[in-house]
Amino acid sequence: MANSFESFLAPQMEGYLKYRDSLGYSVKAMDSLRRLDRYLMAENVTTFKTLTPMFFLKMRTDLAINQNTINRVIYALRGFFQYLVRIEFCQYNPLAGIPRFKENNIIPFIFSDQETNHLLEAAWRQARREKQAFFLKDMSCCLALQLLARCGLRISEPLRLKLKDFRADERTIYIRKTKFRKDRLIPIPVDVARHLSDYLALRNSLLPTDNGNPYLLVSDPAKDLHNQQVRNLFHQAVSEIGLTQTKRVIGNTNISGPTPHSLRHSFAVNTLRRVKERGDSPQNALSILAVYMGHKKYTYTIYYLKLIDADQHRNLVDFMTTYPSKL
Repeated sequence: MANSFESFLAPQMEGYLKYRDSLGYSVKAMDSLRRLDRYLMAENVTTFKTLTPMFFLKMRTDLAINQNTINRVIYALRGFFQYLVRIEFCQYNPLAGIPRFKENNIIPFIFSDQETNHLLEAAWRQARREKQAFFLKDMSCCLALQLLARCGLRISEPLRLKLKDFRADERTIYIRKTKFRKDRLIPIPVDVARHLSDYLALRNSLLPTDNGNPYLLVSDPAKDLHNQQVRNLFHQAVSEIGLTQTKRVIGNTNISGPTPHSLRHSFAVNTLRRVKERGDSPQNALSILAVYMGHKKYTYTIYYLKLIDADQHRNLVDFMTTYPSKL
């Protein structure tokens, strides 16, 4: 982490990250600290006395990012300066009174079950079977998307799976310390387990058993799979099935286009919809779904009850796009 920062607050920023790490927190504060670090350098700030509330109001205005992200940056920096007060580097927190922007509503893109199936089929068709080196990587990307769609994983989670984390006899995967530093062991559908077993058979035939790569999904013998490789295949498949849609902002509502994370949202929404269709209460399924998806708080899962009907969700988006002046 040395030399991550360049401003006069660099030592304090490094110390803060080490302090958070010692408490088991993630490094998400890094991005906000880097924004502040770059801004301090650009403004040629060299002393704490310059860091007044007015300075941060100006910084908030100058940041070329959306208001929801600005709120997260200010929240993270407020925690950093509270830490500086505790270690007696300064006597007050200049961000204590900085108000939040009113956050935009976000409508995520939701795939129906049929659209999810079409997307995964399109992804498998993209696999380049004629070249072994490409085929292994493309199969890894396809399986990553399948785990997002069928198990509701975050995109980082299949990429960090180790070989030992897939238990074919139990049809489970063990997900280690991802978001919120939580571990979880989850059952996976039969077709996902079968595809993973087929993939491992191919991998073992193409790679030496002692290649030293511990990851389940790989792009070549020496490298694990990269986030962007999965995203590229996802967008190719979305384009093939005709669901490409750019993000739109109407009033204070952000209408998201399809992203890999949409598969996680869609998994939750469609799971609750199926529970409802068989006559059970989706509310009763929330606690199980929350554990399965690795949510830190039960309230995060309740959000999906608002999106339980993909068709109604799509109709709402179409109405907002067609008649924005009526909203």
